[in-house]
Amino acid sequence: MTTRIETAFARLKTENRAALIPFIMGGDPSLDTTAKLLAALPAAGADLIEIGMPFSDPMADGPVIQLAGWRALDAGANVIKIIALVADFRKTNTETPIILMGYFNPVYRYGCEAFCNDAVKAGVDGIILVDLPPEEEQEMRPFLDSSGLKLIRLIAPTSGDDRLELLSKSATGFIYYISITGITGAKTADTGSLSTKVAHLRQFSKLPVAVGFGIKTAQAVADVAPIADAIVVGSALVDVIAREKDAASAVKAASAFVTQLAAGLRR
Repeated sequence: MTTRIETAFARLKTENRAALIPFIMGGDPSLDTTAKLLAALPAAGADLIEIGMPFSDPMADGPVIQLAGWRALDAGANVIKIIALVADFRKTNTETPIILMGYFNPVYRYGCEAFCNDAVKAGVDGIILVDLPPEEEQEMRPFLDSSGLKLIRLIAPTSGDDRLELLSKSATGFIYYISITGITGAKTADTGSLSTKVAHLRQFSKLPVAVGFGIKTAQAVADVAPIADAIVVGSALVDVIAREKDAASAVKAASAFVTQLAAGLRR
């Protein structure tokens, strides 16, 4: 069975362009705002959408996404409610792939088998678990495989060849290459070295490669597009949403920003 992720990347290949994957924090600043953002972003230019599952101790995230996660937790967001948001989204959109991103603790507390089954039933296509290395994935792997939920692996620029091989073998769906060393939103990606590193990574996997961390502008999207199969923009979009005072203005501003980013793919 062809998955939504595979279908999206196949379509983009025929269009000869990379995918745009905006990241939003589920429940920031409210679950209602997230629902409205999900409805609006595909028309604005999102090819896939990444939704953060808020967690109290987000080790890989910089201040912008940390604050977004805390706002979401204060607003009552949790894994159950975010999965429910995806289920509602699927009532009107059956094509745009949805990726959840977060940390293993909330998934473990939910129950690995229940999480995988419930996420797929709701219409989630993939999961990124920042702190679940291949050596410890035995808690999840049987249920990932049986449910069809894709495990997207993060790969750091400091990873050696042995690590690249291990991570690539463990990944499904696509690979998420971190363009900088450090936390989200802290630096700007260097496209000069990025090209060489992504080309090297492709020796280990035939999966599409998404590049994220440090990509903040339409020009940066345009610079990375020839290198990657997809570009993820997170902190810059979360910051746009955070500056608005209500859901309507947040959706309008986010849509305008994503449209601007998407234009970078067509230069």
